[in-house]
Amino acid sequence: MLVDQTVRDILASFSAPDPTPGGGSASALASAVGVSLLMMVAGLAKTRSGSDDDRAALAAAAAALAAIRDGLTAAIDSDAAAYDGVVSAYRLPKAAPDEQQTRKAAIQRAMRTATDIPLSVMRLSAAALEHATVVQAYGNPSAASDVGVAIALLKAGLQGAQLNVETNLGSLKDQDLVERIRGDVKRYSGETV
Repeated sequence: MLVDQTVRDILASFSAPDPTPGGGSASALASAVGVSLLMMVAGLAKTRSGSDDDRAALAAAAAALAAIRDGLTAAIDSDAAAYDGVVSAYRLPKAAPDEQQTRKAAIQRAMRTATDIPLSVMRLSAAALEHATVVQAYGNPSAASDVGVAIALLKAGLQGAQLNVETNLGSLKDQDLVERIRGDVKRYSGETV
């Protein structure tokens, strides 16, 4: 699992000439790091004004961000596994008509999973960006650059995941599903800071 590796090993995994981990996992990782930075700023002892209101707002943001980070962390490995599932589905036998049907159905299931995971990264990244406004408003002003880096990472993760979703949509045959996903993409990509 990528999430259990050292940073050096993760970087080596991304640079290896294998299709996974790829951009989807990198998008989830970027957003997870962004969320972690926001949590750090939210947890600093000093806030913008030092008030109880600042601390309460930051504590609420940190609690929500912890759950978001867990989801993004899981997506790092889930995205790679989903792509491996797509590759496996394409390798199924297709000589006989029943094999062709089984293979087509397996490809569609695998593509759906490979689309759902980056879509969830988009959703989680957009939610984290909403909490970033709270951290930015109430957090220690000396940590403004940390918040800025967090926002940049979250935007990169969201945009990277969007690229994966849009790429996969061309392989999905259920047009109603495709339209629902396109609506989600539009909504999540519009929720940036």
